[in-house]
Amino acid sequence: MSRPQSTPRESGHAPVNGIQIYYEIHGDTSGVPLVLLHGGGSTIQSTFGQVLPLLARHRTVIALEEQAPGRTTDRDRPVRFDSSADDVIGLLEHLRIAQVDLWGFSNGASVALHVTLQRPDMVRRLVFASSMTRRSGAYPYLWEAIRQAGFNDMPQALKDAFLEVNPDPQKLKTMHDKDAERMRSFEDVPDELVRTIEAPTLLLAGDQDIVTLEHVIGLTHLIPGARVLIVPGGHGDYMGTAEASQPGNPYPPLTAALVEAFLDASS
Repeated sequence: MSRPQSTPRESGHAPVNGIQIYYEIHGDTSGVPLVLLHGGGSTIQSTFGQVLPLLARHRTVIALEEQAPGRTTDRDRPVRFDSSADDVIGLLEHLRIAQVDLWGFSNGASVALHVTLQRPDMVRRLVFASSMTRRSGAYPYLWEAIRQAGFNDMPQALKDAFLEVNPDPQKLKTMHDKDAERMRSFEDVPDELVRTIEAPTLLLAGDQDIVTLEHVIGLTHLIPGARVLIVPGGHGDYMGTAEASQPGNPYPPLTAALVEAFLDASS
């Protein structure tokens, strides 16, 4: 079975907060655009390659690469979730887009959360996928792996995806090191802040994900009206991310359709 493809109708770099952010705009429909925020160590394609073309059939989709990954430039500062959120907000302001839906995966979900907290007026609906608001929301093995992780431990599929769009191996290593350091510096988001989220929220995870199901369900008690979607598989399987993709994986189209149903719901 061939993978779906989507050619952006617009792509380029936007000057935001001292860096040049690479972005793509897919689809050409009216309504609130959907912004996709990729996972750690990833690019647009390696995280969303299997679902983006499906989403772009029915809505405008904006995808971007954050500080250091892929085609976006770097700056002499650490990468943090709140600074990445500032960059997303800056890009949307540059594009003169007042309101969006957000789908963030893994580290991208943490960025999406901070965008929602910083600019609640800008976020209509939030898909918070495979991430956590506090360290205890992930299994201990994740933090041990992050503590020990070196460049050689980075999945080859993610290395290949980066080098496909940016052939500089030193920039690849810099991106890895900055992403790893960000996770080692992970700070809990206070529950009282999470409770302020007003955007309708879909909590999405695999049943064998890096985040605990207890944490996912616990977030429904903090985020008013939050919905939950648990799909069989591990981290990224339900989206067919590059590092998790398995031949014949049937879940990405199903996940895309269910997320779209959430985005299109009237309440």
